[in-house]
Amino acid sequence: MTTPVLELRGIDKSFGPVQVLHEVNFSAYAGEVTALVGDNGAGKSTLVKCVGGIHPIDSGEYIFEGKQVQVNGPRDAAELGIEIVYQDLALCDNLDIVQNMFLGRERRRGVLLDEATMEEMAQETLAGLSVKTVKSIRQPVSSLSGGQRQTVAIAKAVLWNSKLVILDEPTAALGVAQTAQVLELVRRLADKGLAVVLISHNLNDVFAVSDRIATLYLGRMAAQVKASEVTHAQVVELITSGRSGDLGLSPDSYNGLSDSGEAATR
Repeated sequence: MTTPVLELRGIDKSFGPVQVLHEVNFSAYAGEVTALVGDNGAGKSTLVKCVGGIHPIDSGEYIFEGKQVQVNGPRDAAELGIEIVYQDLALCDNLDIVQNMFLGRERRRGVLLDEATMEEMAQETLAGLSVKTVKSIRQPVSSLSGGQRQTVAIAKAVLWNSKLVILDEPTAALGVAQTAQVLELVRRLADKGLAVVLISHNLNDVFAVSDRIATLYLGRMAAQVKASEVTHAQVVELITSGRSGDLGLSPDSYNGLSDSGEAATR
């Protein structure tokens, strides 16, 4: 087994008296798509915001490329090579594709913007991801479809030599054809050697592109398994009850007798 790009060990996170994450272990590997699934309120968003430096972790180890690190804010995460594409995409409709991809990180030549370099880098990034649905990189984002917007947001994330890309519900509200295009792009990210974390409620999408599936249940990691080793029905059981057969949380985790939150994994 190669060293994970990201490894979390025993992550705890509370907001006041409410503990949201309980000793969560999680790994993401280069060249693989790891799906992070769980019901509403399972802790997916909190875990991602801890990875991205938005929420500080209370305890546990944050290991990146084999070294323990401290991430005290989004800038620290970005410097490690972590990019997160949130569900709202954070794109500006009144700007074009190039302007969106370099927003806040504009290239300059003296006091002027280096438009030629930014155009070239944007074009190379889209070409490297085999994106063919965008007619012009100078199109305003307001003219793009939902799938094209998602493509721009993902391209923006990988423009900066990213090592880990986290995608929050990238196919939500997309049609069938656009969903297929985005899933192909997600797979290409992993094939280019990036570690990809896919957050999704759509298990068909999960099984279509994922190498591993990590299931959160009530703030605990119920299981992190290879996608080829579980069925759709088993993942549904893990999401809804934290256990499927001999896979999942120990019985003590249900009645509160144990705070270990340990998951049986394969």
